[in-house]
Amino acid sequence: MRIAVFGTKPYDRTFFEEANGAYHHELVFLEPRLSPETAILAKDSPAVCLFVNDDGSEATLKVLAENGVRLLALRCAGFNNVDMQAAQRLHLRVVRVPAYSPYAVAEHTVALMLALNRQIHRAHQRVRDGNFSLQGLLGFDMHGRTVGIIGTGAIGATVATILHGFGCQILACDKRENGRIVELGGHYVDFARIWRDSDIITLHCPLTPETKYLVNADTIEHMRRGVMLINTSRGAVVDTRAVLAGLKSGKIGSLGLDVYEEEADLFFEDLSEHGIDDDLLARLTTFPNVLITGHQAFFTREALQQIAATTLANVASLQSTGTCGNEIHLEPFPRP
Repeated sequence: MRIAVFGTKPYDRTFFEEANGAYHHELVFLEPRLSPETAILAKDSPAVCLFVNDDGSEATLKVLAENGVRLLALRCAGFNNVDMQAAQRLHLRVVRVPAYSPYAVAEHTVALMLALNRQIHRAHQRVRDGNFSLQGLLGFDMHGRTVGIIGTGAIGATVATILHGFGCQILACDKRENGRIVELGGHYVDFARIWRDSDIITLHCPLTPETKYLVNADTIEHMRRGVMLINTSRGAVVDTRAVLAGLKSGKIGSLGLDVYEEEADLFFEDLSEHGIDDDLLARLTTFPNVLITGHQAFFTREALQQIAATTLANVASLQSTGTCGNEIHLEPFPRP
């Protein structure tokens, strides 16, 4: 099948071409991100491959459908950037990669915790400047600390497993309990206890209407003073303005982000010659207790191999059998 792959980076091409040896799809690699303006580039391609910051709005989907696209193949787990109701109305089928490497994201999450706690980013710069003073670099033992994990799917459970090895106490919150958390001695609790009792809070939930701005001014007010907050899920789970206020007041002691609610025009691009045209993000980078990475938690060789292989297998499955276990299904529209 001919697949238009939007937002292609050199590493995408490398891993997709390698995986395509088993499927022989016709891959058309496109550098622009998917948007209403660029969707026309998919003309004559029955399938489109998109990533986390591509625009899957109704306006985009209409252009795709008008130009013969019938399948959206997400090369990621989340699908919050796709208007699923519009896709259903336009008879566009949507598949995704629900799991590629929970270890990649989980290990990056813990790396952010350790770097912030022991202030590795600040210490590295000091040593480069010939400053070997330890003043201001005091950390704490992870052993015995309480970590609140919001979202305990494969990634959240893997984070819990790593932190259990450090001797952390695990609190968890999710609609469905994961047996791995219980086996590790973790406890499922409500949000109120997560905010109140956690020394570190880490977010691993999808972005839905219910989780948008889950971390906001009110929830931050109920957190322990000096809490460490980590987000490697989706940017809009966190209200950036509220977090900035929490940093300024000292309520949030440290912040690690791999995602940002307005990242679409920033992340995955080299803007070093242009500067950051985003006041909130620019303000975040001025705090010494903030560590931001550009949505790279997934970025391991193993994860990219699995993403490419699963994406192409999804397309092949629909092409050959008409079904795919990774297809996203909505509940039927309510009857009048």
